[in-house]
Amino acid sequence: MIAFLSISEAVTPPAPISSERTTSTHEGIITMTTTGEDTRPLPLIGQAVGQAQASLTRLLTGILAGSGTSYLLWLGLQRLNAMGGQPSREAYEADLSYWLQLDGPDAARLAGDVVAAGLAVAGDDGLIAVSARGRALRAEVLTASAQVTGPMLATIDRADLDTTIRTLQEITRRAGETNTTEGNR
Repeated sequence: MIAFLSISEAVTPPAPISSERTTSTHEGIITMTTTGEDTRPLPLIGQAVGQAQASLTRLLTGILAGSGTSYLLWLGLQRLNAMGGQPSREAYEADLSYWLQLDGPDAARLAGDVVAAGLAVAGDDGLIAVSARGRALRAEVLTASAQVTGPMLATIDRADLDTTIRTLQEITRRAGETNTTEGNR
């Protein structure tokens, strides 16, 4: 799809401010023309994803409160799990820094907090692994969240859910590639 942008000036006739002065108002009018096979406007995906994330985060935060786990600690556990559950400490901290937008010291602190909470164990070999307590917490939270989100998702067509998940995964992958190629990683 190709988009063309043009700016034109529209002049509003002068409106008297007082009996002695008049003024003109210039307003820029932006016209966007699209050409291509599909000329439907792009959906506001960022807004829709952000609102869904905020709603689900509120639900998750309530579930986590019951276990005494902070949202950030949960995210640290989830990132460790996403890395296969046993990366090097250095790789784990780099992952936390990238995905959670933490600086080096904050990423190191969070990695330490995950270990201190007993959700992971740090080995002498430099690896950090999800602990039995971490696996149990994940199972508990995922079960509780399924009880909340299950009825919501049950009313949505399964094929639509599958498409949404694949689409969000692809957006995540492409955004990661963009960050890597632009040197933002």
